[in-house]
Amino acid sequence: MTGPSTFTARRCILSVLLILVIVPVSTVSADPVDGSQNQTAGEPSTENVNSDRIRLKAKVKEMFMHGYGNYMKFAFPHDEILPIACTPRIRDVTVSRGDVDDILGNFSLTLIDSLDTLVVLGELDEFESAIKKLVKYVRFDTDLAVSVFETNIRVVGGLISGHILAKHLQDTQAPRLAWYNDELLHMTVDIADRLLPAFNTTSGLPHPRVNLKHGMQKRLKDQVDTCTACGGTMILEMAALSRLSGNPIYEEKARKAMDFLWAQRNHGSDLVGTVLNVESGNWVRREASIGAGVDSYMEYSLKAYMLLGEDDFLYRFNKHYDAIVRYLSKGPMFVDVHMHRPNVASRPYMDSLSAFWPGLQVLKGDLKSAIEVHEMLYHVVQKYKFLPEAFTHDFQIHWGQHPLRPEFIESTYILYRATRDPHYLQVAEQMLESIEKYTRVACGFAGIKDLRTMEHEDQMDSFVLAETFKYLYMIFSEPSELPFDPDNYILTTEAHFLPLTMGEPRFMVAGLPRRVVIDPDEVIGEETTRKYTSACPNVASQLRTIDELSHFGSTIRNSVKKLLSNVVDTNRGSPTPEEIETCKKTSERLRAWAFSASNVDHVLQLKAMGIEVDLDGNDRIMLTHHGNTKHGGPPVTCILDSSGNGEVYPHSDHFLAFRFFAQLWATSNPAAMTGVTVITVMFCLWMVLLVGGMAAVCLASVAYRVIYKEPPQLNPNPPEHGSTSTSSRSSSASSGSTKTAETSSLRRRRASVDSHESDSE
Repeated sequence: MTGPSTFTARRCILSVLLILVIVPVSTVSADPVDGSQNQTAGEPSTENVNSDRIRLKAKVKEMFMHGYGNYMKFAFPHDEILPIACTPRIRDVTVSRGDVDDILGNFSLTLIDSLDTLVVLGELDEFESAIKKLVKYVRFDTDLAVSVFETNIRVVGGLISGHILAKHLQDTQAPRLAWYNDELLHMTVDIADRLLPAFNTTSGLPHPRVNLKHGMQKRLKDQVDTCTACGGTMILEMAALSRLSGNPIYEEKARKAMDFLWAQRNHGSDLVGTVLNVESGNWVRREASIGAGVDSYMEYSLKAYMLLGEDDFLYRFNKHYDAIVRYLSKGPMFVDVHMHRPNVASRPYMDSLSAFWPGLQVLKGDLKSAIEVHEMLYHVVQKYKFLPEAFTHDFQIHWGQHPLRPEFIESTYILYRATRDPHYLQVAEQMLESIEKYTRVACGFAGIKDLRTMEHEDQMDSFVLAETFKYLYMIFSEPSELPFDPDNYILTTEAHFLPLTMGEPRFMVAGLPRRVVIDPDEVIGEETTRKYTSACPNVASQLRTIDELSHFGSTIRNSVKKLLSNVVDTNRGSPTPEEIETCKKTSERLRAWAFSASNVDHVLQLKAMGIEVDLDGNDRIMLTHHGNTKHGGPPVTCILDSSGNGEVYPHSDHFLAFRFFAQLWATSNPAAMTGVTVITVMFCLWMVLLVGGMAAVCLASVAYRVIYKEPPQLNPNPPEHGSTSTSSRSSSASSGSTKTAETSSLRRRRASVDSHESDSE
């Protein structure tokens, strides 16, 4: 055993090393706001952390009530509020936003979506009042075509979560809600029944839209293209509804859609695209991503296992996850690729929806990668105050909007709950301050039209109250301070609560109840002292204490900072000695034949040389160098084909043949090409064996003749009965002699006749 003195010495050495590693990095902070990141420059005391946490929790509640109160005052019973104009957004009355308005169904969307947030904030009287208003005013028989996906996650999910929490309060805080008799559940069944006609397709995937009153009208049936996430984000809400209502049809429909998506994956890469046809099942867009179009399908593949306890879902998620790590993950960043050609990048940017991924990685058990990706995203947040809707791999804005999306805050919440690292409290505080400073307006919180100008957009989506403020409040709250323990629930993609008890019989281990996140101290407890079992498939058990988790996270974040400092322009002052030393360690020279546009290291090396990588109008890779423009010359551009080669090639037959097979390999299904390779190798081996066998037979024959050959014997008297060959040769010779004699005799007769005629004359 290690004695106390040895342990203390090790801790002292560890502390010194930690200071030596972190202090130099803290001196090159990218932004004064990042000063809170210097975690070892004096950890705040527990009392200060708690006082700050309580203060920030109260601030989040005040901000939520500002948005919620104005919605109820100026917009209810309509779907959303225009926070600058202080008027309601009404479908077909307010200026249309196109397909975005498909989320509006004139069913009090914001109130339904934020219903369970009222419980989280402890506003139980308002929660009870809100249920009464929904029961009184909301009806779903409107003649409007709505998004099946959005209606499911916001309305079906919001009503189920509200019903579950209402029943919980009935049981724990009687006589509160004594009048409630499953009204929200009945409303959920009503709206879900109106969505079911959309699932009547050949594949089982739902059409993207359905009319709430008339079902699938012809124009809606003609819309057959839907996103992967749209069809694969149904199983949690629909399975919960089936188990609460006793009607299995909802879960059956959602399962069929999930099964079809799994069957349609690329079997070589295990990746899925973003858009497919609900009737034929053919892929329309084959870009594989963790962001828009795919995100919540991946999320629900794992969470379906956690909620329902079926190993098939976990198997599928693990296959997808391994493929993403293999083809999409490039250190802390991600590239989108073609599902059928996973070594070819499909677009040069990431979108903000992918910020949910670190949180999902925590649930998966991949804590190190989760910290890395979150830190990369945090660098973007520090640069622009929020995550842009899309940004390039060198952190330039691709799309500048920010509608106060919750995904980055969601991942921050899950990382904090899993590690208890104070760093994530500081990240959440910075996000809260940015929301207050840049988005607060008269009647709520307005989205940002462009982060480069911070210009407002007069919209406040329902997820701002349903998710963004909910996650912020839970970050600054201890589970014991909430009316219920959130770790006993699965959070849907819209942050609605579904109890883990729905799948409990499949998971009961020694009678221990399950939790989504278990405190680190509980994870390391002895088997005999544990109170819970994890609902997640893996737990980072190698980390033993909260202090070790914090140190582990700090070390990883510092590594990511050093990596990104060489890639991203952080507008810093003079470089530190550590940075200079890092710059001296240049990477190996990049060869043209080895370049891959999907390799982040290659792209970064080109950027360091002043070469930009982009896509032209035909989705071909385009390399542009602007060095000549300083002297008035044009930029130099080179367009690559899909194999990564330039457009000008040598024309020798050998090179063209090599290029053909190289392109064939690069653009083909990996599994198929592996099979072709195996067959080719086997054929070559067979040919080698065949030629070798023939050579061996020939050598053996020659050797036999040399060793066993008899000396020739003279026999002047041939046998009476010679061989057939000898007889035929003899007959041929005699026949030839006879013909020669006849010819000579004929010539002599002709000569005598000629002489006789001449004498007569």
